[in-house]
Amino acid sequence: VCPMCGEMSKADVYTSINPSVTKGVRRRALDGELFAWKCPSCGYSARLTYPILYNDMKNRFMVYFIPKIDHFQLCDNELEEKYSNLRNISKRIVPTFNSFKEKIFIFESGLDDMSVELTKLAISQTVSKKLNGAEIHDGYLSMYDRERNTMGFTYFTGEKHTPYVQTARLEIYVKSKKIVDSLAYKDKKLKGFLKIDREWAENILYRYKRMKHIEKLNKLKEEAVTVVSRFFWFKKHLQISDIYTVNNIRKHKLVKAKCTKNQGSTQRADPFLIY
Repeated sequence: VCPMCGEMSKADVYTSINPSVTKGVRRRALDGELFAWKCPSCGYSARLTYPILYNDMKNRFMVYFIPKIDHFQLCDNELEEKYSNLRNISKRIVPTFNSFKEKIFIFESGLDDMSVELTKLAISQTVSKKLNGAEIHDGYLSMYDRERNTMGFTYFTGEKHTPYVQTARLEIYVKSKKIVDSLAYKDKKLKGFLKIDREWAENILYRYKRMKHIEKLNKLKEEAVTVVSRFFWFKKHLQISDIYTVNNIRKHKLVKAKCTKNQGSTQRADPFLIY
């Protein structure tokens, strides 16, 4: 039903498309032509939103566009059974048309979308600081140049959702991939279609920061234990009997020490024993 004139009309709806089979369908999907509708009576135009599966068997990925979906994981038994003989296929669900186009671009570029999401999140924090704490609403991978070692993201910022483009070196993506391989290996093994987005990346980044914080605390504990152990070892085995004044220490850099196990020997003292 046309919202302008109220007339009934038909619309072509695609449930699944395969760019390797249907010529030109990729372009029509990315430029929105597949979702375009025009009323034959009054000429009113609109974009339809409906579930559609983009099945790229050449690049071995599937992107399931389901408007406003909020599930992390979707297991479609019919689809799983239909493609049960296929292995190593990346399967994703997305809630918006922009994220639908982005996922296709990511996989066609040979990138790992989990690592891209983590990279995008890390860079968005830098963008927010540059813009004096402006809110980052959405962000999408908009450029990838392997030869120039660069990738770029377009963010929508502030109250007016002003677009802001930020480029970055691929080293950030490489580091993100190492983090993902370390912390998201279970997610990579999950079956069904997964929603890999900012919320997912925030969880991974939180776990990474927590892991590094724990590592830092453990390192400080180890250093403290080492210092205490050294102190009690020297307290037990050494007796400082003839220490020069501070001026003489700086001049001669030598301290006479007597060892309980080797009386009469002269040794160079560790600096922490002097001060």
